[in-house]
Amino acid sequence: MPTTEALSETVVRDDLIRALTSVFATSLGLSVVHQDPKAPGRFAAPSPAAVPAITQVVGSVGFFGELNGVIYLCFEEVFARLCTGNMLGLDAAELLATGEEPVNDAIGEITNMVVGAFKNGLCDAGFPCKLTIPTVLRGSNVSIGPISSVRRHTFGFESAGHLIVADILMKAGDLPS
Repeated sequence: MPTTEALSETVVRDDLIRALTSVFATSLGLSVVHQDPKAPGRFAAPSPAAVPAITQVVGSVGFFGELNGVIYLCFEEVFARLCTGNMLGLDAAELLATGEEPVNDAIGEITNMVVGAFKNGLCDAGFPCKLTIPTVLRGSNVSIGPISSVRRHTFGFESAGHLIVADILMKAGDLPS
C-alpha cells in the first residue's frame, strides 16, 4: 500500500484543480482559478471582527478505503445561488422563489462531482476508495477544526469574482471499529 507521503501538497493541489476546473466548466459554465494562499489579497482571512456575518453554504463528501478523509467546499451564499442558477438554468428571481432546498441540493451535487473526480486521482495514485453521501451545512463564519493526526490541505479558488475554499482532511489506514 502506498503511503500518504506519496501524495505531496502539489499532487493533492493539482488533482483538486483538475477536478474543480472540469466540474465547474462542464456543469456550471464557469472557470476556476487557483489563488495562492501566500499571496496578499482575497484569500487572506481578515479578522472576524472586521467581517460582517456572511452566510456560507458548505458541501462535504467523505471518502474511505486505503485513504480516509473528507473534502469541504465553502461557498458564500450569493455564489452558491449563482452556481445553482447556472446548474438548473434558473434566473435569480426564479431561484429566489424556490427557497434554500435547490441551493442545498446543487451544492451537495457539485461537491459530490468534485470529490468524485478527486477520488479518481486518488485511485490512480494507488489509494482505492469510495465516497460517502454529500452533506450540506449553512452558517456564518464557519471553520473546520481537524484532529491532530489528520493531514490537512486548504486551497483557495476564484470563480466569477467569488471565493471558493476547499479544505481537505486525509488519513491513511483503517477506520475505527
